[in-house]
Parts: sequence; C-alpha cells; structure tokens
Amino acid sequence: MKSLLKVLFSITLLIDTQNVISQNDSDNDWANLKKYEMENKTVKPNGKSIVFMGDSITEFWKTTSPSFFASNPFIDRGISGQTTSQMVLRFEQDVINLKPNTVVILAGINDIAENTGPMTLEAIFNNIKSMTKSAKANKIKVVLCSVLPANHFYWNTKIMPADKVIALNKMIKDYAQKNKITYVDYYSAMVDSKKGLLHKYGEDGVHPNLEGYKTMESILLKAL
Repeated sequence: MKSLLKVLFSITLLIDTQNVISQNDSDNDWANLKKYEMENKTVKPNGKSIVFMGDSITEFWKTTSPSFFASNPFIDRGISGQTTSQMVLRFEQDVINLKPNTVVILAGINDIAENTGPMTLEAIFNNIKSMTKSAKANKIKVVLCSVLPANHFYWNTKIMPADKVIALNKMIKDYAQKNKITYVDYYSAMVDSKKGLLHKYGEDGVHPNLEGYKTMESILLKAL
C-alpha cells in the first residue's frame, strides 16, 4: 500500500511540475514568439510575399475576409492584444526571417489602450520606427498604416483614445512622407463625427467587421 501511495505521489508531483513548467514558459513568452513558430518554418521565401504585422485587427483580418489572403501572396502575423513593444521583439522571427518583399505595419492602438502598461506616443512611435528601420536594413519595403479611429475601449473604459489616435497618426504620416515610405490612411475613410469608428465598419468601436475590412482592402491595394 505504501509503495502504491509513493507511486501515486510521484505521478502527481510530476504532473504538477510539468504544469508549472508549461505555465512558466507561457508567462516568459511575453511577445508570444511561439504563436507562429511552426508556421514560419513552412514559409518558403520567394521575394514576392507581403507580411502583415499587427494586433487583433490584423489577426482577425484573415478569418473575417479569408479570400483576401487566399488570392494574394499575403502572410498574416497579427496577434490579438499586442502592443508595439511586443511586436518589436518578434519582428525578426515573424517578418525578417520570412524574407518578404514588403511588410505592412498596422500597430499602436493597444499601446494607447495601455494593454502592457502606460506608453507615451513618442515611445509607440519609436517602436514603429524601429520595425521600419529593421525592415529597410534587410531590403524589405515598408507600408505604414494609420491607426483606425477609436473613441473608447470596451475593455479599458477609463482611456479616452480619440485625440491620441489622431496625434499618433500624424507622427506616422509625417515620418512616412519625410522618408519616402508608403503611408496608408484608413482613418479618414472610417472615422465618424465623434472621432470614433463608423458603426457600419465595426460594432465594438475598435475591430472592423467584413465591410470594414473590405474598405481597408480597397485602400491598401491601391497603395500596394
């Protein structure tokens, strides 16, 4: 009986230890490098692909409008909830190493929402510049996108984002123009009279629906 109890105790201890290790691995992977780790290994660089780097707006794009990605050489590398600080950490793995022709960067809204803590607009902008410079150093063309309009966050109601979005977009646009980088303006086509996302383009005020994505696709394809 004692031997059986020892065996059961050992098994329980092993399971608990594995669970702790698994949890620690998850906690330590702050930038979520594992999300696309296996998919990246299957990508065969051809010099024609276009990688989309971003957050949930990018991640949900492929599932909401799958034909857009199926009919074009596009690779979606969006991760829901991410801030630009996390994107910088995975940029080499999820963009540079795939050797694309172009990277489309749509980022910043979660920084304004303080998903990983308070961030100044300058810090957000510097992260976007860091990704841009990294891409250009590796001879990858860059497309910088405006942050979509938002005047509230349903998950962080204390933040008033509207004016910060406008200010960040101005910084991105000015930088793009000064450095001859393609700038894609989603904001102007999707904003309502209250500096928020038009309801017909996204019911929750942040994430586009299919009609919103179709509008973005039309704008982006003209720029590409």
